[in-house]
Amino acid sequence: MPKIDATLALVERVQAVAGTLTATEQKLISELLKAPREVAIGTSSEFAARLGVHEATTSRLARKLGFASYAEFRDELRREFLKVADPAERISATLTDARARGFLPLLVASEIAALTGIADHLGDSHVLEAAEKLDRRRVFIYGQGNAEVLSVLMERRLRRLGIDSHPLAGSRRDLAEQMLTLSQDDTLLIFAFRRQPPDYEQLMQVAADTGASTVVISGTIGPSLTPSPDVLLSAPRAGMPNSFQTLTVPMAVCNAIILALAERRGPDALAVLDRLGSLIAQFEG
Repeated sequence: MPKIDATLALVERVQAVAGTLTATEQKLISELLKAPREVAIGTSSEFAARLGVHEATTSRLARKLGFASYAEFRDELRREFLKVADPAERISATLTDARARGFLPLLVASEIAALTGIADHLGDSHVLEAAEKLDRRRVFIYGQGNAEVLSVLMERRLRRLGIDSHPLAGSRRDLAEQMLTLSQDDTLLIFAFRRQPPDYEQLMQVAADTGASTVVISGTIGPSLTPSPDVLLSAPRAGMPNSFQTLTVPMAVCNAIILALAERRGPDALAVLDRLGSLIAQFEG
């Protein structure tokens, strides 16, 4: 088991040992990131009970992450996630009211909670780092299932900034052909949510072999992905435990990256958008 640097944040510790995590430990990590404050103020047995596993499992996970005991692990959770301005407290009244009023108000309240909670998991430094990696000649984009929507969104918005964007889709033979021209001048952008995508490892290996940069936008599974990407932007997609999960959070992350990219590319990005406006006028006229 690798020695864990005591200065690492929790997510970085998880990434350091991702390849050694059991299936149960991966589920515990995912559960932890869904409700970090609840785990931080609870006991080891309460954390274990969330998945119906033995309390010893949570203690083993704490040691694997480099903590001497579960108590030390919980202390770190409290330092990282129990802020004075607790988003859960700010929206608790809204959630209570929404449950009484109906589906749409409840969904809106949940989305507000999820969006407010992004700051517990990501900061501007993560967004700027992702923008730097995506500021390349070409970006190859992979997303399955619901993530296909985000792949289309990023493909169009990157193109509008003058970045050649290539969606990856189809069979594994198709993916192999589409990845054929990936080079060290490019970046691979992957979306991963409920579980590690079936082609994730192969795509990441090709990127490593060619020297391409890698960026992953994910839900709570993010820290457990193996191999780890150059830049990981991981945040829960639901505002309440066991609630309906939508694409609002990862879409907000995508939009933040696009804004950072536009700022980074400056006049060049504006020139491309001006050219797009002229072409639209030409086609529509």
